[in-house]
Amino acid sequence: MSIKINRFFGVLLSCLIFVFGFYNLTVLADNRVFLDLKLQFLGEYQLTDTNYQNTLIGGFSGITYNPEKNLYYVISDDRANFSPARFYTLKIDINNEKINNITIENVTFLKDEKGENYLPNTSDTEAIAFSPRNTLFIASEGVFKTKTPPFINEYDLDGNFKSSVRIPDRYISKEEEKKGIENNLGFESLTIKANGIMDQDPFRLFTVTESALVQDVDLNNPETILRSRLMHYVINPFGDPVLVGEHLYPINSPSLGVFFNGVSDLLALPQEGYLLSLERTLGLRGYGAKIFQLVMANASDISTQKTLSENIDNITSIHKKLVLDLQKLGIKLDNLEGLTFGPRLADGSQTLIMISDNNFTKNDRQKNQFLLFKL
Repeated sequence: MSIKINRFFGVLLSCLIFVFGFYNLTVLADNRVFLDLKLQFLGEYQLTDTNYQNTLIGGFSGITYNPEKNLYYVISDDRANFSPARFYTLKIDINNEKINNITIENVTFLKDEKGENYLPNTSDTEAIAFSPRNTLFIASEGVFKTKTPPFINEYDLDGNFKSSVRIPDRYISKEEEKKGIENNLGFESLTIKANGIMDQDPFRLFTVTESALVQDVDLNNPETILRSRLMHYVINPFGDPVLVGEHLYPINSPSLGVFFNGVSDLLALPQEGYLLSLERTLGLRGYGAKIFQLVMANASDISTQKTLSENIDNITSIHKKLVLDLQKLGIKLDNLEGLTFGPRLADGSQTLIMISDNNFTKNDRQKNQFLLFKL
């Protein structure tokens, strides 16, 4: 009994330090500047396998790294139409600053709260993040035609449902109200920032909508489509996840010839209060992608803001800085949707891996593309 009590108070103290530490950082936000980050492109790899254990390979929409096992978990956005909702476990051989080989080690089917495979068109899993407690957080955009709401759930490494993260009602679509996530423009992103040293220490989870919510768009003002919402949760070892902040994320204005752009993924940096974001575009020149550095400091909390479709001069958005425009790499980009850190290279620098969603095309127009960078 005493061991359990001591653990409880130890965890409680960790939570208090965590929360108050966060707000102290916010107070010191005026001293924040962008980090001096550079991404060096090291090479491309294409996974040509089409089937694995009777599943159709494709729809790679998110990737996350397990450093202890040196394995990657990749989520497929198949709505259980080709094969059951699933993630793949990958081994990526990185040597001499290039990807030498990628092998699929396993496929894991996700189970719902009843312990059953998801029925067709009841999930659209787009993002995945490995947590300090050896679990996976997975986000689904929801499916409009079956009126299935979005979710952010926690699963064990065998795909079994463990818990859910409460999503505010303003993100849930209802026919009688003009609100919620737009069709297929929901939670494409998910990242975790962990500071603790024990698996029961609290950690943070971030997600941002791919595009603006329905209530945040004024059809007479196209600029409002670029106003996404980023949510910041604290995940505790006891109790429900707590939404501690919601912020305006300004999507980059499209260049000439681009007819779609949105946020595909987030990645928390080791430095406190900094993230990377991946914005993916589609236009007359094909696919494009940009990596931005984000600074959370001083961003206004918009959790009580019913709409962003009006004047937002009183709102301080997340600060952004372009790190890399991938269209300048000199390679043909595919539908890039996910990014994660990998192992460190021999020189101590950090690797970063990006993946593409081939949309389950049956020809060579789209591929399962992996891009390797040095940060």
